[in-house]
Amino acid sequence: MIIGVSGPIAAGTDSVADILMSKGYKWFAFSDILREEAKKRGIEISRKNLQDLGDELRQREGNGVIAKKIMKNFSKGQNYVVGNIRNPGEVEELKKLKDFFLIKVDATIEKRFERVKLRKREDDVLVFEEFKKVEERDLGIGQEEHGQRHKDVFKMADFSIINEGSNEELKAEVEKVLSFINCFKEVV
Repeated sequence: MIIGVSGPIAAGTDSVADILMSKGYKWFAFSDILREEAKKRGIEISRKNLQDLGDELRQREGNGVIAKKIMKNFSKGQNYVVGNIRNPGEVEELKKLKDFFLIKVDATIEKRFERVKLRKREDDVLVFEEFKKVEERDLGIGQEEHGQRHKDVFKMADFSIINEGSNEELKAEVEKVLSFINCFKEVV
């Protein structure tokens, strides 16, 4: 089974991936593919540079290019969790696989901004108005078809988890989704 996770900044997609990895899922991040490409090209690794590089690759090679690169690493008999999905073309490519499910993870913008301030990553924006501007690009506002289009990806989700509570509550929500998927697979 392949589970994709997508969500706005600091919604908890990495936390969902951690829960799935504790269950034996192997992790692949779209941003890891972009980091490798940036290193090859000598491009400084920053959020903006990785987004620009992803936009460039999708424009040149098609909107599903990053998904295709990740899928080359998949092998039968292994469950995978893939994260940082930012373009509908990537979801369309992954949906060609049997047993692919997409989970949208979300939280209020205020809650996510508080998490950003607490985690203190090097390139995180710590001014609320700037945070909202970064999010606009992620959502796809003013972006071309090959750009960042989180809002469109979210519409393609099979499941949605609101991550406003504790880690235990998040774990319970992930368990519900997995249970539903397993019931669905038994019926089909």
